[in-house]
Amino acid sequence: MILDRTHDAARRSWVDSANGGDSDFPIQNLPFGIYSRDGGGPRPGVAIGDMIVDLRAVGAAGLIGPEWATLLAGDDLDALLRAGVGTIGLLRSAAGDLLDTAADPAIRAAIERSALVPMAAAQMHVPTSVPGFTDFFAGIYHAEEGGRLTKADPPLTRNYGAMPLGYNGRASSVRISGEPVRRPLGQPPVDGAPEFGPSRWLDFELELGVYVAQGNDLGAPIAIAEARDRIAGYCLVNDWSARDIQFWENQPLGAFNSKGFSTTVSPWIVTQQAMAPFRAPLMDRLHGHPAPPRYLSDADDQAQGGLDIQLEAWLSSAAMRDANMGAVRITATNARHLYWTFAQMIVQHSCGGTNLRSGDLIASGTISGPTREQSGSMAELSAVGTIAIPLPTGETRGFLEDGDEVSLRARCVRDGFVPIGFGECSGRIIAAPAVPN
Repeated sequence: MILDRTHDAARRSWVDSANGGDSDFPIQNLPFGIYSRDGGGPRPGVAIGDMIVDLRAVGAAGLIGPEWATLLAGDDLDALLRAGVGTIGLLRSAAGDLLDTAADPAIRAAIERSALVPMAAAQMHVPTSVPGFTDFFAGIYHAEEGGRLTKADPPLTRNYGAMPLGYNGRASSVRISGEPVRRPLGQPPVDGAPEFGPSRWLDFELELGVYVAQGNDLGAPIAIAEARDRIAGYCLVNDWSARDIQFWENQPLGAFNSKGFSTTVSPWIVTQQAMAPFRAPLMDRLHGHPAPPRYLSDADDQAQGGLDIQLEAWLSSAAMRDANMGAVRITATNARHLYWTFAQMIVQHSCGGTNLRSGDLIASGTISGPTREQSGSMAELSAVGTIAIPLPTGETRGFLEDGDEVSLRARCVRDGFVPIGFGECSGRIIAAPAVPN
């Protein structure tokens, strides 16, 4: 990704809420999403400040070329992603020209008249059809701490340093930020014996995700030098987990009901182009870990495949909201703690012949830092419920209770560039369904 005029820190938008440095969506960002309002159908839009620009309405007004019509005609962004990373960048650039303070006043008037929608009046939708969802395990500090908490010896499995590990998640339960999360039923052990009922150890996971741009044919692996061109853009992911159910069902085949009940994503696809200033070297390999095997190794990916993104999780309880208290931050970490790049995850996913498809969601796994305060899950923060996490009401938490709301937030900051964000990825826990007879 090349730095260009779209990253110019001096650039401003005529949408005032996009200026000033505190918005997630300045003109230097311009992520894409799908929204609806007033009972209408889903439509493609671009975020600017606290507004959405309706891309279909912009096209109808003749402000972008007719060649975009087919790519923006659907209920999701799959067609745009299928057109490739370069095309996505061209649309971002064209949107920026329309929203720049230097734009023709007639263009501004046309957009304000027919294409500008307040975010507060919009209902957001998952931006792609998500034909597939895969969750990796690339947060090495989360993996190490998980091994320690479960008394694994050694905490990291031998294969961790050889390849990105992941599992095929449940695409049908991917949901947009703001939708409730129902506590799942399963077999959480009670006094060492399985007992069917609601999970008692409900947890969040602070993750990043990417949407796949162009896929690959079945049986045709993607080369590491080509993998980054398969990344359309980024989002926040909360892959909710029922830890008690997970620990019981994990052997021998891994997580199943403990992971398939809900995955929450933030609404916007933050493009590769917008993220160009915030790339970073991949974190150093652990002592004793060899260099990645050749099929996973690329000098440019090692130098720029990491991401410098500040990540936070905030929690509010029902009692806090009743008392008009705001949410409290319970953790803060950074995406630089990922041990594998998203390009490497894509290569590993495809190396056995798996075909990725446009709109697929690939998540990083929980991103934790080296200290407990930087943990990306409740299991780590509370040491599996043995350390009480205090809330301002006097309540404490080991795991999540009904009525708790978790909101993930992200911010990219670098000297000389305008900060950008992702929007919130939030979900509120509601009670489990009745246990069937």
